[in-house]
Amino acid sequence: MFKDRNDAGRQLAEKLAQYRGQDAVVLALPRGGVVVGREIAKTLGLPLDIVVTRKIGHPNNPEYAIGAVDSMGAVMLNDAEAATVNQAWLADEIKREIQEAMRRVKEYRGNRKPIVISGKTALIVDDGIATGLTMRLAVRSVMAQNPARTVVAVPVAPVETINDLRREADEVIVLEPPEKFLGAVGAHYIEFEQVGDDTVIRLLHQEGT
Repeated sequence: MFKDRNDAGRQLAEKLAQYRGQDAVVLALPRGGVVVGREIAKTLGLPLDIVVTRKIGHPNNPEYAIGAVDSMGAVMLNDAEAATVNQAWLADEIKREIQEAMRRVKEYRGNRKPIVISGKTALIVDDGIATGLTMRLAVRSVMAQNPARTVVAVPVAPVETINDLRREADEVIVLEPPEKFLGAVGAHYIEFEQVGDDTVIRLLHQEGT
């Protein structure tokens, strides 16, 4: 159990201590992941940037992801689940979430240019993972930029998701035992408040890179 996202970030930073001052970059998934990522970047003396992916939630249960998109228009679907929903709705939802991902990149970065990832170790972080689709797409988006190594680091995730990610990333670090996943990321935190756009922007600009 974590007190809050800052606490989770500090604990993850301990696990990532070998990357302190190395040629590495912390890439956080907004919004909550940026709070975690800020703590890691601050502790390890690394630059912080974002990788924006968006969940496609099931129409009958929006918290359950049946797909994910990124700001470059890439799409990853759970094909079995996606086949059960209205395809016109799905096409509209994909378009809408890509637009939202693009909006977030523009709003969060402002005039900052993205950090060059090629040849660096990419530490991809979030405040937790459930189905893993947004993180798996994030890893693929980062891999397309030719990093030297990809490391997924999260406080909590279920066993199946960790196994999927280990086939995509070079290394996966998770703090809580995956077999003890409680069914929702927020259940592993004492405080798990919503993170607003203004907080993400403040943390990214506070980071100063």
